[in-house]
Amino acid sequence: MSENYAAPNQQRYLRACMVCSIVMTLARFRDEGCPNCEEFLHLQGSPDQIDSCTSQVFEGLITVAHPSKSWVAKWQRIDKYVRGVYATKVSGQLPDDVRATIEEELGQVYIPRDGTVTDADQ
Repeated sequence: MSENYAAPNQQRYLRACMVCSIVMTLARFRDEGCPNCEEFLHLQGSPDQIDSCTSQVFEGLITVAHPSKSWVAKWQRIDKYVRGVYATKVSGQLPDDVRATIEEELGQVYIPRDGTVTDADQ
């Protein structure tokens, strides 16, 4: 993975993955896909999939250099992901078919990154 840096003139092209909340430019999602979720989101080379599974509307940024050692990464549930820049909240609804893939085929519980689900709800 190349460096996760966005120049000031590229910030309007930033998007956040609705599953893992990593923040990258639209071009990086198109060229590389999501480094954490590519196996089931299939974002690489798919503008429609990028549009439906990432969001331009997000809050807060966290830079994580050592995800497995960071208490903030653990608190945000990103401690098993690659290092990079992550949003604290990501607005948007993941498509039902993608949500079903995560929950049924991968056997994982999807937790929205928009702040609607708290630890008490789990």
